[in-house]
Amino acid sequence: MWFDAQGNFDRFSSKDSIIYYLDKTKDAGFNTVVIDARGLNGYANYSSKILPLARPNQDWDYLQFFIDESRKRNLEVCVSATIFPAGRPFNRTGVAYDDNRWDGKTSILYTPDGMIDIKDDTTKVATFLNPIFPEVQNYCLSFIKELVTNYDIDAFALDYCRYSGIESDFSEASKKGFENYIGKEVANFPTDIFTWQKDEKGEYYVSDGELAPLWYEYRSMVIHDFVKKAKEEIKAIKPSVRLEYWNASWHHVLYRQGQNWANKNYDPYGEYPWASKNYKNTGFAEHLDRYMDGAYLERVYGLDDPESIEFAYEKGKRLIGGENVMVGSIYAQAHDIMEDAAYVSLEQTEGLVVFDISQVIQFDLWDEFKRAIDKYESQK
Repeated sequence: MWFDAQGNFDRFSSKDSIIYYLDKTKDAGFNTVVIDARGLNGYANYSSKILPLARPNQDWDYLQFFIDESRKRNLEVCVSATIFPAGRPFNRTGVAYDDNRWDGKTSILYTPDGMIDIKDDTTKVATFLNPIFPEVQNYCLSFIKELVTNYDIDAFALDYCRYSGIESDFSEASKKGFENYIGKEVANFPTDIFTWQKDEKGEYYVSDGELAPLWYEYRSMVIHDFVKKAKEEIKAIKPSVRLEYWNASWHHVLYRQGQNWANKNYDPYGEYPWASKNYKNTGFAEHLDRYMDGAYLERVYGLDDPESIEFAYEKGKRLIGGENVMVGSIYAQAHDIMEDAAYVSLEQTEGLVVFDISQVIQFDLWDEFKRAIDKYESQK
């Protein structure tokens, strides 16, 4: 069960509430909780010497209390943290707005209207730091190491460990990094990567240029290399802590964010025009202990239906290729299908992740999950 910090900030500001919902989670049959330690604003939901505190006036450690109470209930604890987000553009709050050391280190977006700093784009869910900068990566690794060192956890999940979208990052630093990667200068940047065009409805779309596949490969390799570093840092501190990663199941469009969660034997070259010959080498499945396959879909059944949860899991297992443990992840907002979705997740993958508890509470889904878990357990 995922306890999203941002969506439950007020609900979990009291110890009594945390205890109550941990009891509900345990009674429903769950054996693990995912606790957010860092939100989209970059603030810490734990006692940090690196990050500003999300609850500066609170006299108890949010994360430590969750861990202590989870242990009393024999629940495993996976701590999640947003990695590259550092603020919220819609209200200009967060680390990127508080600390001028991140000036010039946030993502530059290439939009139909030109270049814009993501800090100033109020349509974006988060202000992303640019992962090409070593100081950004070191900063992110520092709070990962702080959490793994200071807390008794079973797993660590990388969240938002990606680029914000296809329009990022088009900074001069990323241009130089790309040129170093391909071994030549880009004559026309960014149009050699792609251009924005309008369709018959007047809506903008991306038209790939000649260097687009190499650009997508380069960005995915940046994320691949960071995931590898995170794994190495975690295992150097506590080898028993699992590295986990949540990602959407629709792999074929995630090149836009630089996320290749597949194994290196899966080769999309020839199947998709965006894929380069070496895109397969950016697959980071081998660096994960567990992959959460986000099948946030509204239909459960249909192995031949690309919009079904069953299809997503079958494809996920094929792309992972046994490199790590794949667990099914479902979105509780689709409350009408939760019982079947939960059962299929348990039956067709190595486990179940529910995002998030706020929708479980809103739609009172506790009994649905208990029935699904009990049904699966009775058939083992």
